[in-house]
Parts: sequence; structure tokens; C-alpha cells
Amino acid sequence: MEYFDQVNEAADAIKARVREVPSIGVVLGSGLGGFASRVSDAVSLSYDGLPHWPASRVAGHEGRLVVGSVRGRTVAVLAGRSHFYEGHDLRAVTFAVRVLGLLGTKVLMLTNAAGGINTELARGDLMVVDDHINLMGGNPLVGSNDDRFGPRFPDMTDVYSPRLRTIADRAALDANVPLRHGVYAALTGPSYETPAEIRYLRVIGADAVGMSTVPEAIVARHMGVEVLAVSCISNMAAGIEHRKLDHTEVVETTRRAGNRLAALLEGTIGHL
Repeated sequence: MEYFDQVNEAADAIKARVREVPSIGVVLGSGLGGFASRVSDAVSLSYDGLPHWPASRVAGHEGRLVVGSVRGRTVAVLAGRSHFYEGHDLRAVTFAVRVLGLLGTKVLMLTNAAGGINTELARGDLMVVDDHINLMGGNPLVGSNDDRFGPRFPDMTDVYSPRLRTIADRAALDANVPLRHGVYAALTGPSYETPAEIRYLRVIGADAVGMSTVPEAIVARHMGVEVLAVSCISNMAAGIEHRKLDHTEVVETTRRAGNRLAALLEGTIGHL
């Protein structure tokens, strides 16, 4: 079966089980799954029960799709994502975003846990991604292009929508949630970066670093979906605080920041 047909089959399976097709998609990163509980009139679907859907096996990623209402808008919330470092290829990593695009999603909100490189950031800060640097060693659009998804050479000037970033700033003010802005660098992982790599990333303009988001953002833009991305600074990157990094601490920090992130996402959806 062709990749497009697999995506379409998964989209049809979701359509058959929800009351209304979602116009907004939200992808929740490590430890950030609490937002899914804010969805009302929700239909919850396990990834295991959706055709061709790649499994998410990382701590802090539940592995379920929740479709329902937030601020009167129909939203699809992905509580957990697949990662390149798990051994999935980039088509599998971005499969869920392709499905949302075929469902008719117009706005995609991506969240992640990230290491802070900019020393003006602090553990627990929320940072809107203004741009990214792709150092993952691959691009999800490599290979033959399927015009049913999008054009061969999509423009990436504004990967992260200026309109949505402005709306997020407004929502942050309304909710009294401090919000930073910066550039996100994506690396393959799963090992954390070395102090030398962090110094390099700072020199080339990165404010935070993580192991996700960028492939999803590229695929969304390929399909004409507007993208907002928010990083939760879960730890300061290697060499900044002279302490060892641990995924348990990452998940715990993001969980503590979960209410602020949920308020930001909910307010942004309300302003759309």
C-alpha cells in the first residue's frame, strides 16, 4: 500500500469515530500530556487502534489521540509523538501530521521539551519558536514527491506563522503567562548534546535544542497547514550548569509547567 493510502486510511478511521473533523491539531511533548484533559466531549483513541499509526514508547508520551472541543473549537490532541531516535524513519515520525492534514486541520500547535542554550532562559520557561535549525541529518520530504500532499519545493521562510506567534503573545498576556521567543535547533538524539556541541549551537544562533518538532513543522507547511511551536525549557543544556542531564528531570519539569502551557494553548485557540 502506498504511503498516501496508509495516511488516508488512518484519516478515514478517525472520521468514522468522531463527531466533527478537527480544524486544529495539538501535539504534546514529553511530560506535557495534561492538556488533553481540558478537551470536553472527548473521543479518545489509542494509537494502537489506528491503522498504520507508529507507536510512541518514550516515557512521558501516552500514545493516544483525543478529539473534542476547546473554547468551542474542534481540536485533535496528540498525547505523545514518535521520534526519529526510536528507529522510525521520518515518514513514520510525521505520519500523524500527514493524517491531520488530510483530515482538514488548518492550524497545528507543536510542543516539546527542550534544553536551554540561551543563558537568559531558565528551567520551566515557555518559548515560542520563531525559527528552527535542522541538524537531524534528514528531511521528511526526501524522496519522490506526492503532489496530493504538497509541492516539490515548499517555501520555509515562515515555517512558524507570524500570525499565530502574535496570537500566542496576546494569549500569554491574558493568562499572565511569561513567554519568551527564540530559535530551536533539532538534533537526532537520543544522547544529549556535549558541551562542545552546545557552544557550537550557541554560535550558530540557537536558543534551545531538542529532538523533535522540526520534521512535523516541515511536513505541516508542505501541506499548507499554519504552524505554532512552543518549547518548555526542561533543563539547561550540557555545560551551562555543570550538572548531568536526566530524562526523569525533563519530564518532571515539563509536568510542573503543564498548567501554564495548557493556559497558553487554550487561550491561543480561543483567539483564533
